[in-house]
Amino acid sequence: MVTLKEIAKECNVSATTVSNILNGKPKVSEATRQKVLQVVKKRGYQPNYVAQGLRNQRTRTIAVIAEDIGQFTTPSIIESVMARFETEGYHTIVWNLRLYARWNESWYNNEQAYRSILNPVLQELRSIKVEGVLYIAGHARKIHCTSQDYEVPMVMAYAYPDLHSIPSVTIDEERSAYDMVKYLLSMGHKRIGFIGGRADNIHTQRRLFGAQRAMFESHVPYNPEWVRYGDWYRLSGYNAAGPLVKAGVTAIVCMADRMAGGVYDYLEEKGLRAGEDVSVTGFDNQDLSEYFRPALTTMDLPLAEIGEKASALLLERLKEKENSVEIPREPIAISVPCSLVERQSVKRLVP
Repeated sequence: MVTLKEIAKECNVSATTVSNILNGKPKVSEATRQKVLQVVKKRGYQPNYVAQGLRNQRTRTIAVIAEDIGQFTTPSIIESVMARFETEGYHTIVWNLRLYARWNESWYNNEQAYRSILNPVLQELRSIKVEGVLYIAGHARKIHCTSQDYEVPMVMAYAYPDLHSIPSVTIDEERSAYDMVKYLLSMGHKRIGFIGGRADNIHTQRRLFGAQRAMFESHVPYNPEWVRYGDWYRLSGYNAAGPLVKAGVTAIVCMADRMAGGVYDYLEEKGLRAGEDVSVTGFDNQDLSEYFRPALTTMDLPLAEIGEKASALLLERLKEKENSVEIPREPIAISVPCSLVERQSVKRLVP
């Protein structure tokens, strides 16, 4: 790699002069500045931001910690975060913990395994002087990822921190399910069944609460016998569909598009059609949902908006730290509702 000293020697100026030019300091003539910039471009010089940070305690580097990039919700959030910090003149490094790749879902309650991966990362990020950390969870849950004395500003996306000092941005689960059920009610459905993820999962619990509220406001009975639980995947949707169809529901709300695929499988096997004999809705708006036949009505996750809002919160924290401002505040927890994507899998019932 070409060094700053080599650039200075070729331009016949001091290393300090080259540094001032690269950092935008107006201490040299325009002719010298242009000469240095031309050599920098020709030689492909890249500043060592880590070394600079160790010298001046400013690296303008943000770390994104992802529990697992393989989770379908994570890439869109990362893209949004990187785009925002790029426009603000920050460098972004992404650290993939690979928790799901390592242990599937068995690590959720294994604090020792979780810490064995996370703690070294937090220590290294502190040692290389990152200015802020944005933590992206694989699914919404209560997280204790760092201590109160971790001095690097942090924001969480798609998760709920147990420290009030850490802001968070999540999906408005309750509002999103409320909107979906209100839509089904507007289409004439009153016998509505539900297939959630695990019963103890935050996504499942809050979406069911939103569904209940929508039905209560519309004076439509909510039947707990018409709720089945799965694991977010296709087979569990298939297994849960049978009891609901036999109970005579006219619509099934699936809390994941993949589980909706399992419902489609069951209906086809029984000679029934989704969107005709039984209406079906999903959640997530994954790419596969528009290729179902009929195309699946679902909820689009506001992943890019979550990344944007989380980035704005972290930038706010960085500015406060730079200006040595300590503002007593209430815990910041922003929730962003999903948007309904109406396709062909819901039939309007004649009153």
